[in-house]
Amino acid sequence: MNFLKLIVNHVSILLLFLIVPLSINNQSLISKKYYRDYCVRDSAKFILVPKNILVKNYFPFLDSVIKYLNSKEDLNLTEHLLVRYNPWIIDSLSQTDYYKMMAKDSFVYDQKELIVLKKGSKILIPDSIAVSNLLTIFDNTYIDINIPEFKLRVLEDSREILKFPVRVGRNEKKYLKMGDRITDLKTIQGIGKIVKHVKNPDYYNPVNGHRYYLTKRDDNKITKLPQVPFLETEINGVRNGQLIHPTTNPETLSKAYSNGCVGIGEGDAWELYYYAPINTKVVIRYNLKSVDSKGDTLTFKNIYGYKTSPL
Repeated sequence: MNFLKLIVNHVSILLLFLIVPLSINNQSLISKKYYRDYCVRDSAKFILVPKNILVKNYFPFLDSVIKYLNSKEDLNLTEHLLVRYNPWIIDSLSQTDYYKMMAKDSFVYDQKELIVLKKGSKILIPDSIAVSNLLTIFDNTYIDINIPEFKLRVLEDSREILKFPVRVGRNEKKYLKMGDRITDLKTIQGIGKIVKHVKNPDYYNPVNGHRYYLTKRDDNKITKLPQVPFLETEINGVRNGQLIHPTTNPETLSKAYSNGCVGIGEGDAWELYYYAPINTKVVIRYNLKSVDSKGDTLTFKNIYGYKTSPL
């Protein structure tokens, strides 16, 4: 009898693997043990990370986890829902920032080889109430960028959640090979939304159209370019290629330095990404005065020389 039970158990496990095959690039990032690590303890459901996950494998791994969970739970989970329910993941990704690593005396030539999810880490699975609450939060969250202040804020119901320094477009016109025209490099103001996430971006010089793979850091060291998501915006109903993306040179933040895009620190870009699912509202404005938390009025330099604020 015990022998028959053993056979039945083995057949059940085999069927489970056949029904839910998960392979990525012909190499499974999730071992067979993964399925037995979908646990319930003290009424909290979670998955244990089956092996160390590198930055370069992070998105495929996460996609496979969500696919598996959605096959088991009627939650319609997304990457943003799962990670926002596990904020430690955002912190782990943020720590791959080159300059944060250097502050720990750790030089990183290839950020894609860093471990972001350690074997045995617990990923909690939100229930339907948590999912509903997070969706409500997403609906009430928007990105606010004030160009002359060089600040990007994430707000929820007008309450500031995050604030980052940014760089913006230069006050000049220049020929850009990628657009094949003379382009006004000023960052475009208006109201719009996030329309696309570029999870594994290629890097091109918009001036000459050449692709590049290495970057010179502020400390003059050369590294490979990192994998950090880009956010594509649609402003005033137009997708004009204006991105919110990381810069590998934070010395350029708080300056008019870019070809029109909004630049942000590497670690900050990871945080922003998980607060900006598709269709998140974006407001890009040009206000020369602001009131700080103490009630004091701040005045900013008119970097574009506008006589009146466009917004």
